Amino acid sequence: MYIPSQYKNENISEVKGFMKENSFAILVTQVDGKPQATHTPLELEVNDKGEDILIGHIAKANPQWKHFNPTEEVLCIFNGPHSYVSSSWYKEEEVPTWNYIAVHVYGKLSVMTEQEVLTWLHTLVDRHEKGVKHPISLHKMSPATLRQVKGVVGFRIEISSIQAAYKLSQGREEDHAHIIRELAAKEDAGSREISKRMQRASKKGKN
Repeated sequence: MYIPSQYKNENISEVKGFMKENSFAILVTQVDGKPQATHTPLELEVNDKGEDILIGHIAKANPQWKHFNPTEEVLCIFNGPHSYVSSSWYKEEEVPTWNYIAVHVYGKLSVMTEQEVLTWLHTLVDRHEKGVKHPISLHKMSPATLRQVKGVVGFRIEISSIQAAYKLSQGREEDHAHIIRELAAKEDAGSREISKRMQRASKKGKN
């Protein structure tokens, strides 16, 4: 991913936190020389070697998995908040721009066994059911229902590199207060979240 140096975030702890908060990602692989993409949860985990990995699954009916190649790198895209930034919020004349947060992860993919997928899905469901009023558990589901697991392909991705772009009006610090106020006043969630991120970054810069 092209990232100008001032927008590059190399705080790996912060970036990992972002990936966990925005785990519904995009898996991109090559299929017959063309990029193929699937939107799917990709959960950041640690393997038995202490290495960071991603674990995910896609439908077996999705032909993308038939072209998984363990020798080729895949791309995983984690999208975060974004917002239009009007240059009317600047003290000096300038063109408008767009603020955003995005993370690209590269790595090599290996397919999991059916039992590994089932074990992983128990973990995934238990994790995301915690905030539900009446949580369900795969442990309580019938064998007939759990046979649906046969309809998915699970995989692990050994991470080779993580690239993080946090474009938050760097270089326009004198305009930050105005930009933050204007974004906070907008109705869309993306603008309000970028406003919070800019506020947080400004506080870090003052410490």
